[in-house]
Amino acid sequence: MSYRKRIVVLHLAGRYPLGGIGWQALHYLVGLSRLGHDVYYVEDSGAPPYDPRIKSVVEDSSYSVAFLADVMGRYGLSDRWSYADSATGVHHGLPRERVSRLYREADALFNVCAATRLREDHMQCPIRVYIETDPVFEQIRVAEDDRGAIENLQDHTHHFTYGENLGQPDCPIPLEKFAWLPTRPPVIPDLWDTPCDPTAVRFTTVATWQNVGKDIQFRGETYYWSKHINFMRMADLPRRTRQPLELALGVDDQKTRELLARHGWILTDALRASRDLTTYQRHIHRSRGEFTVAKDLVARTRSGWFSDRSVCYLAAGKPVVTQETGFSKHVPSGAGLLAFSTVEEAAAALEEVNRDYAFHSEAAREIAEEFFAADRVLGQLCREADL
Repeated sequence: MSYRKRIVVLHLAGRYPLGGIGWQALHYLVGLSRLGHDVYYVEDSGAPPYDPRIKSVVEDSSYSVAFLADVMGRYGLSDRWSYADSATGVHHGLPRERVSRLYREADALFNVCAATRLREDHMQCPIRVYIETDPVFEQIRVAEDDRGAIENLQDHTHHFTYGENLGQPDCPIPLEKFAWLPTRPPVIPDLWDTPCDPTAVRFTTVATWQNVGKDIQFRGETYYWSKHINFMRMADLPRRTRQPLELALGVDDQKTRELLARHGWILTDALRASRDLTTYQRHIHRSRGEFTVAKDLVARTRSGWFSDRSVCYLAAGKPVVTQETGFSKHVPSGAGLLAFSTVEEAAAALEEVNRDYAFHSEAAREIAEEFFAADRVLGQLCREADL
């Protein structure tokens, strides 16, 4: 019996052509390929691309097409991708006819980030896997009987979420109508190999300051699809630690930048840190570790979410100090990966890492290998998706 399956990964690396998004796609594509599957990448959501150089949605897809060609070419996928131009309908990479045939021939579609609203041609594929990288929002819509959300989810045969703690007694978000299965962001550790550098100075992260448009109310609470609330709760952290803290931050508001600078944060340009695969990886490799917060939506609900960016830091042997979302019930915290809920706990965690940096660096890599390695994460996902 052959276990090799043809899998089409739907994603949004062309829609948002940035280093972190590119790596997210690659970890699925390369990870599935290393498991022995016949893997293709398709982006035909109909959504126009975002051009990070001008911080705007655009009609011209040339920047996105060049970005995707570079991403796919680096790991032997030059003849296995297709991007549909939303303005012209032209398919770059594989032609439309080949993509249509792929949907008929494939054993499974992996709709990562729920990037694509499935259409009739997608429905020809017998296994259609919904992979939710940002939990809570859709579960609330389902609990509120939102027909659009329910119909979208019903188009899929399997449903996975990074919200490992959803539906548990300490999480207020229920799991209704669908058999949600927990999964995690996969990473390929050997693609992130770097020697431990005890002289690296700054803890860093890459983040968007404030997202708008997806705040949601549930049972009298408003949950915010944004990190800025939790960053503000940590605003005084640089004054409580000797550890330099750098934010590669997507924020244009000058008053916000001045406020953070007054508190001691080192601010750098987000695009310079994440323009492409190489700059993103170099940014992580030169870091001492990652300090970051989570969106209010996933933190306050104790959803169990974990960041696909943080797993890159861990795989590179960079300790991660991150806000507790309930993930520590499933992934151990305390060595290499340290969770915090208050500014005092965050400062203590940074000091703990610096007390024995080599130990925490080694522990970070071990966590990546044991809990997030693509062969484990995607192997389990494939088994649970009947592949």
